[in-house]
Amino acid sequence: MPVFQVNVKWGKEKFSKIECNTDETPILFKSTLYSLTGVLPERMKIMVKGATIGDENWSNIKNLKDNVTMMMIGSAAELPSEPTEKPQFIEDMTESQVNQAADYPPGLRNLGNTCYMAATLQCLKTVPELKDKLMSSEGRFTRQSMVGSEGVCAAMKQLFTEMDGTSDPVTPFVMVKMLHMAIPRFAEKGEGGVFQQQDANECWTELMLMLSEYLSGEGSTATETVRKSFIEQFFGGENKTTLKCSETEEEEEKVSIEKWTQLRCHINTDVRYMQLGLTMGLKENIEKQSPSLNRNAVYVKTSLVHRLPCYLTINFIRFFYKERENINAKILKDIKFPLSYDAFELCSPELKEKLQPMRDRFEAARQRKIEKELSAKEVTNKNHKEKEDKKKETKYESTAFVDDIGSNNSGYYELQAVLTHQGRSSSSGHYVAWVKQREDHWIKCDDDRISYVKDEDILKLSGGGDWHVAYTLLYGPRKLEISEEEKEQEAVPAEATNPQPMES
Repeated sequence: MPVFQVNVKWGKEKFSKIECNTDETPILFKSTLYSLTGVLPERMKIMVKGATIGDENWSNIKNLKDNVTMMMIGSAAELPSEPTEKPQFIEDMTESQVNQAADYPPGLRNLGNTCYMAATLQCLKTVPELKDKLMSSEGRFTRQSMVGSEGVCAAMKQLFTEMDGTSDPVTPFVMVKMLHMAIPRFAEKGEGGVFQQQDANECWTELMLMLSEYLSGEGSTATETVRKSFIEQFFGGENKTTLKCSETEEEEEKVSIEKWTQLRCHINTDVRYMQLGLTMGLKENIEKQSPSLNRNAVYVKTSLVHRLPCYLTINFIRFFYKERENINAKILKDIKFPLSYDAFELCSPELKEKLQPMRDRFEAARQRKIEKELSAKEVTNKNHKEKEDKKKETKYESTAFVDDIGSNNSGYYELQAVLTHQGRSSSSGHYVAWVKQREDHWIKCDDDRISYVKDEDILKLSGGGDWHVAYTLLYGPRKLEISEEEKEQEAVPAEATNPQPMES
């Protein structure tokens, strides 16, 4: 059946020229109306010439045509709150109640090979600054914002808000609709009319681009005007790159700055650890036209990280194109990655010098901790001290340079989310998100199935077989707790720290 432009009357309001694609299930048409009216699809009743539109198919709708007027009934008011339930044993609880009691985040229902999007969103939701920025944005659904970055960002804001308000699985029909409208290739269907599987890292990259277009940067200093986007501030790094012709000494070495939102871990027979794969990606040979030789020549391109973002994204280059099979085949090799990562060795000398002061403070804090653990007084008063610590509010040092919002000022990172792929090609298989909730406590987000795992389970995602294999990692900044001595200094008034000289 074709695509129609229809009118929808809802109470005193009328929406004109709404796209109605009868090749899709009615629930997707209802999701469009939901974005315009706020009426949940399950509370809608849409009638056309006496017939009611269902959720699964259009079989009971005859002779649909352009400019037909549909009647929609339904209230956008909130549902009444449920009565307070009596305490239950865990054996008597539903899956939703168990998730709520365990403080598990809600899962996302699969709408037909949409696991790539669900896994990506679960990982990005672990970034508190991104959530806060989205919530403070003015993104909303209008006729003008239905397509493009504003529509996708508004859908993300709505989805994150819905997820924060429930422990039940959420159906991301508006998010899927907006993503398909913004990126039509993600809406391609295969046999049986089911959406085709997409590459999760490609989805990640596209979302970063749209968020970058929509979310303005923080701060107003002269330094920050260079980075106008929030994504560029908190997810964007910079490489200082030198390009030197290896076939002649006449050409001068060219130095430039390249921006990125992901570091790529290259994989070959020699790579067994993530660090080596990242290092390999910083040096490569390229062929290009040489102005001095007047022909193509080989150049050596060497890069060093010149700026580290607050949140470091690392993508494992696990897929390569097989021309004979016409697929992106997968490299299953086991590549170890750490839960705590130090990016210092990837950095330029200038950045290393800037990072050193905060790294010295981390080392000093480590030494103080060792000394306390070895102290007999610490052992004697351990229980008393732990009780005091629980009462005190934990404060942390800033993780960014003063003049560079969203940067990392130490080079130290902690893993907070992993996006994995299970299967043999990027266009098939299954994607899952693994997000850190607290120390040694991770949540496996397998669409709408949520379960608890530990650090050791995360380290098993390094590859080597048909199990879930790490594809994209998201590291957040390691935080340095302000020491008791520094807290006491902050509490001391300036007059006490700078006493006036006594009169003789």
